[in-house]
Amino acid sequence: MSGSQKKLGARHKARKRAVDFLFEAEARDLDPVDLATERAELAGTDDAVAPVNPYTVTLVTGVAENLDRLDRVIADHLQDWTLERLPAVDRAVLRIAVWELFHATDVPPVVAVDEAVELAKELSTDDSPGFINGVLGQVVLVAPQVRAAAAATSQRTEAAPEPGTDA
Repeated sequence: MSGSQKKLGARHKARKRAVDFLFEAEARDLDPVDLATERAELAGTDDAVAPVNPYTVTLVTGVAENLDRLDRVIADHLQDWTLERLPAVDRAVLRIAVWELFHATDVPPVVAVDEAVELAKELSTDDSPGFINGVLGQVVLVAPQVRAAAAATSQRTEAAPEPGTDA
């Protein structure tokens, strides 16, 4: 097995664990970042708890920090469905994939979509992989503009003088 395949395997497991955390947090009405952080800390002291991949925490944090925007984008691309009617696992998978499409510059869009479809095959209903692929097939069309806008915004922020300074 090559290093890149192993890396994809680790990322896939990280994504799956992020889906688990998002799903559990929604079901138990918990903060997903707190849940992931607590599990990561617990894994450091209890060998019975699986270690938490840093990318899992990145995904959970990214989704939590951008949840309203991610949900709006997903809802805008659902046809004849509402976000609330989707199975919770599908919501979690879509949120992770859309976050990756918009923010994970080291993840090619095709990988984000393929991983989401694979997670749906593993974790959800028989109809979910095709449904998720269809939704993400639409979102992927707007992702380059969203990434470009985010990059432009961060460049403007970095270039702007600090308030109260004489730059």
